[in-house]
Amino acid sequence: MAQDSGAPEPDDKLHDECGVFGVWAPGRDVARMTYFALRALQHRGQESAGIAVGDGKTVLVRKDLGLVTQVFSDADLAAMPGHVACGHCRYGTAGAKGWEAAQPHLSTINNVIIALAHNGTLVNFDDLRRELIDMAIPFRSNTDSEVAAKLIGYFTQRGHRLRTGIAHTMRMIEGGYAMVLVRENALYAFRDPHGIRPLVLGRLGDGGWVVASETCALDISGATFVREIEPGEIIRISDDGLRSERGCRPLTPANCIFEHVYFSRPDSVKDGSSFYLMRHRMGARLAQEAPVEADLVISVPDSGTPAAEGFAQESGIPFGTGLIKNRYVARTFIQPTPELRQMGVRLKLNALPDVVRGKRLVMVDDSVVRGTTSLQIVRMLKEAGATEVHVRSASPMVTWPCFYGIDTANQDQLIAANMDLEQIRSRLEADSVAFLSTEGLFACVPPNGYCTACFTGAYPVQIPRSFYEEKFLPGYEPNNLAPASKTSQMTLVQAEELLGQEG
Repeated sequence: MAQDSGAPEPDDKLHDECGVFGVWAPGRDVARMTYFALRALQHRGQESAGIAVGDGKTVLVRKDLGLVTQVFSDADLAAMPGHVACGHCRYGTAGAKGWEAAQPHLSTINNVIIALAHNGTLVNFDDLRRELIDMAIPFRSNTDSEVAAKLIGYFTQRGHRLRTGIAHTMRMIEGGYAMVLVRENALYAFRDPHGIRPLVLGRLGDGGWVVASETCALDISGATFVREIEPGEIIRISDDGLRSERGCRPLTPANCIFEHVYFSRPDSVKDGSSFYLMRHRMGARLAQEAPVEADLVISVPDSGTPAAEGFAQESGIPFGTGLIKNRYVARTFIQPTPELRQMGVRLKLNALPDVVRGKRLVMVDDSVVRGTTSLQIVRMLKEAGATEVHVRSASPMVTWPCFYGIDTANQDQLIAANMDLEQIRSRLEADSVAFLSTEGLFACVPPNGYCTACFTGAYPVQIPRSFYEEKFLPGYEPNNLAPASKTSQMTLVQAEELLGQEG
């Protein structure tokens, strides 16, 4: 038996690595605006939080481990005056942890201080980091965000303009990313050429601007949604207004489909539809594809609720509250004892025996990824008196790892990659199990281009073998839909020569 490490068991959800926010609003309390925006984005990351503020002369950063409310006090925010800011909340994955991994990442370019907030993963950052280290460029962490900041500094020093540094960095890096950067007097935002990670632009009524991972952060800021930052686009906001230019050539759109399934808040909006409405459609479609005779539809709260409501409406089976969520359980650095950890999901959820006793239940969740939580919930419901529990997932089977900013780097963690449907049913101790089809999912979302690598193994950005070595099960090989860009295959010296040729 493996020795107990004291670490919490992984839950049954995919986790996005972070949320980002930026604001340019002279005359406004930008630090406080960023604080409340990060609270709206807290679901995207709970390990650390940070805010950087530019006051026209310098950039001040405050960041630490913990939730947004744990990191910042009223006094902290009052001590950060300025007119431009960016913020970040981070979900810790298997990569770097600790204070240096918290963002925004602070760096210097000659006498200019920059702070960078990054959502996503760069698949070629190891090679770039080694090359920068060989050039005697120092690093304080092993994060891909610091690699991006150092690259921007490297190319800015040679191109003599920050936007030039950003553009050449975008041509060197591969992966999914949405980044927000501040200097003392300007805000920058840019997005990967496939648009894998989300980034939206909003306008404040007094002429200010905000950028964010989701529209819910615009809402709390009082901003009006303008548009998405385009794939490959760089925007700069300063006293000169908003300027847009192409950092790199946009490629085949590959929006992360799990933003629709789970990551984004239900009240956030994309293409004119709320994610709540899209998830409601997924549940209705699931009821069509995988009907079952039952007495009650319940959700795994809160993320499974829109799909469960859709399933109930379509099937005609009543919807009820069979599970109660403890909304005051937040990420903590105090680990439970082994005995408490065996209670697992009961720290967050508890069954309502008066509702489920004697009932045949349809338990709808947004997804079933590892199966760990689903097993505990099925057991809990049956202990509470449910006669049958039929598990329904409002997303297709997740069978492939993600390398673009989600914490499933190893395929052996994924229940659907290791078992067939009957084995999954047996493993979850359920009476039946069904997943929404990929065709059904696409029928419920706007007709945009999506990254579906987690379902299909078709990766829009080439995954270097050094990056995925030993992360796939035997017999699996990624299907790289496109080769890496020519510029990303260059050395920094070759890229610098290209910069000189472009003037």
